[in-house]
Amino acid sequence: MIYIADSGSTKCDHVILKEDGAELIRFKTKGFNPQFCDAAFISAELGNVAELKSLSSQVTKAYFFGSGCSTPELNQKVKDGLSPVFPNAIIQVDHDLMASAYASYSGKPAVTCILGTGSNAVYFDGNQITKGIAGTGYILGDEGSASYIGKKVLSSFLYKTMPEEFRADFDKSYGLSRSEILKQVYEKPFANVFIASFATFASKHLESPFFHDLVYEGFESFLKTQVLYFDQAPQSPIHFIGSVAFHFNETLKEVVQDLKLNMGNVIQKPIDGLVQYFLEYHIDSHKSNA
Repeated sequence: MIYIADSGSTKCDHVILKEDGAELIRFKTKGFNPQFCDAAFISAELGNVAELKSLSSQVTKAYFFGSGCSTPELNQKVKDGLSPVFPNAIIQVDHDLMASAYASYSGKPAVTCILGTGSNAVYFDGNQITKGIAGTGYILGDEGSASYIGKKVLSSFLYKTMPEEFRADFDKSYGLSRSEILKQVYEKPFANVFIASFATFASKHLESPFFHDLVYEGFESFLKTQVLYFDQAPQSPIHFIGSVAFHFNETLKEVVQDLKLNMGNVIQKPIDGLVQYFLEYHIDSHKSNA
């Protein structure tokens, strides 16, 4: 059996396949970003999945693609979490950029972008990926992501630059004081996920000029900083993966067109495309050049 997982910082999609590609089970857990969780957390979360218990020992190949899986040390942390769950499996761990490149591949070289809790971009020629300049995280970077948009929403609320009608709705929706927000951000774990959760507030009010401009600026910054870094970008399709790309699709298209780039596929969840890519091309045949 084959296990494939695609994880962001917030949630992780998992699927178990037979060797012939027939799907056995599909399930979700919390996200397994090794920058924010340890091996024990991964093992415990998977151990709580009842339908997995009868199948896990039969898995012989495990492919995990995840946010934060960017160094051998971090990848080893994930392997250490998966090994007790899949004791008979050969385990491969790679960055979620690889999953996105595979999932969005349409037969042509392209720039593939992740816009979820965080953001990133890669150029995929159909065989190898070339990484860009992302990877600075939600404090220094992640332009255009949910954490970036959420940070702008929170800042505008705290600085009182958010229009009053929306401040009133923010208070009604969340009931958070200034001190509570700062405590969640600076003292508690998973601050990036907390911050990212406020992107939905921007989505709720996207028809207003204030929030449209806030989101537009985030996408523009992402494309100028991370996508146009690639010399191939102006001539290539620009594919997008993730919940932010999916839910803010129209604004994203607007920015792409304004920058005279080529809009490609927009995929909310890469797991379906990833499974399809595995069946058509087999993941083992491609390796990252990172």
